[in-house]
Amino acid sequence: MLKPGKTYAEVFDSFRWEIPEHYNIGVDICDKWAAQPDRLALVYENEDGRVEKYTFADLKRLSNRLANGLKASGIGQGDRFGILLPQCPETALSHIAAYKIGAIAIPMFTLFGTDALSYRLANSAAKGIVTDSANLPKIMEIRENLPDLKVVIVTRGEKRDQVLGFGELIEKGAADFSPVKTRADDPALIIYTSGTTGPPKGALHAHRVLLGHLPGVEFPHNFFPQENDFFWTPADWAWIGGLIDVLFPSWHHGIPVLAHRAKKFDPQEAFHLMAKYNIRNAFMPPTALKLMRQVKNPRSRDTIKMRSIGSGGETLGEELLDWGRDVFDLTINEFYGQTEANLVVGNCAAIMHNLPGSMGRAVPGHALAVVDGEGQPVPPDTVGEVAVERPDPVMFLEYWKNPTATADKYVGDWCLTGDLAKQDEEGYFWFVGRKDDVITSAGYRIGPAEIEDCIMKHPAVGMVAVVGSPDDVRTEIVKAFIVLKADVVAGDDVAADIKEFVKVRLAAHEYPREIEFVSELPMTATGKIMRKDLKALEIQRKSKA
Repeated sequence: MLKPGKTYAEVFDSFRWEIPEHYNIGVDICDKWAAQPDRLALVYENEDGRVEKYTFADLKRLSNRLANGLKASGIGQGDRFGILLPQCPETALSHIAAYKIGAIAIPMFTLFGTDALSYRLANSAAKGIVTDSANLPKIMEIRENLPDLKVVIVTRGEKRDQVLGFGELIEKGAADFSPVKTRADDPALIIYTSGTTGPPKGALHAHRVLLGHLPGVEFPHNFFPQENDFFWTPADWAWIGGLIDVLFPSWHHGIPVLAHRAKKFDPQEAFHLMAKYNIRNAFMPPTALKLMRQVKNPRSRDTIKMRSIGSGGETLGEELLDWGRDVFDLTINEFYGQTEANLVVGNCAAIMHNLPGSMGRAVPGHALAVVDGEGQPVPPDTVGEVAVERPDPVMFLEYWKNPTATADKYVGDWCLTGDLAKQDEEGYFWFVGRKDDVITSAGYRIGPAEIEDCIMKHPAVGMVAVVGSPDDVRTEIVKAFIVLKADVVAGDDVAADIKEFVKVRLAAHEYPREIEFVSELPMTATGKIMRKDLKALEIQRKSKA
């Protein structure tokens, strides 16, 4: 646990890892707190507004019963076990039970179609899966093509032949269970990358990954936990941002979490939930914050008493940071990481200045550098690739069944992120773009992040994505795809104003020479803008011109 200090250097220098030889996520986030029978762990509000509450003692009893049920159905140590569920108690119980029996959990997003599910289940050779009645038809459609998938479990709702009932497994299972004594380095879960640079790869993580995440949660949440903390995120628990950035760290510290099952993110509802449950801590993806910013005079604004908000995935920029201070009376702390090595850079407003546009500094416990193509650290203010030094407890074990990709992820002891950035003299990292996002125009290497940040400050803009569009003269030109705010009408005059807005604030070679107004932007399931899709569209268009 991070020890609070007066300065960043003091906190960074005093941190030491404490990774035991044996460690099990399920025991850590559940059983160690169950001796306090009334300690609240989870508040669940479903789509109908019905509320359920669970203590850590409840979680231990139910997960023990489920663990016995899973073992009886044939799921054991080392078996891969899919979890295709939204934010709900069954999701958490499935994870805890899987870790207790030594299985390898595979969280999967409920909006995945059959192709996405089939790929992940086949690639991992999953032996079992738990899902709900809404997603069961997708599994049944592909089941015959998945010879390794022996066990299908359905939660609340009508079940089918050759499908086990979640509730029945719990009812029949004994309340006593002795968890497998896993080592900290034993595999615990496979989280598939979003597939923005090719087919999804399964990042295999060890049980220690939770311990590796802790400073990256405690730091940007201003020394989490503190008295009366209560965590919520709209991010799905199928992704590392919802699962290991919020749910697991909170329960490691015995802090309650709000779960809310929403079909679609509603910014007004987000304000309402924060006020209704007196939420103190939140992980909010940038897309969610941008949508919340568009809510005029939110009804619950004056009753929200947030202590910390963390955000990651895309740079927020000065506009959103100022909005956050105005609305929540705090500084939103940006952080950075990726599925393979998460939460390794961040801001902590309690002890350091948050510089607009910066990703922050290295989170205590992690060694980072900006390196060149040979894996050598580059001088300050030089563009290179962000790299994390191994060994590091937050780092993945390997890409599942993909030794070539695993080897390509490293140069020496540096784990390469694929993200280009600069690091200044004070140690702040400044994101430039993905290696394949960088725009080459008339000899300039231009990152989209700074341009997007600038465009977002324009009063007409709701969302934006910037890519390089092929050009015979300049190699590429800067093109912006823009979603205007609801009360703005698209037109040449608006486009011209935005171009001039950027030109005078950044540089003549960075302003968008082309602007296309769109109703929406392509995004991954985690809310990251898929620039590669827009760039592919531009290449296709220009090749036909």
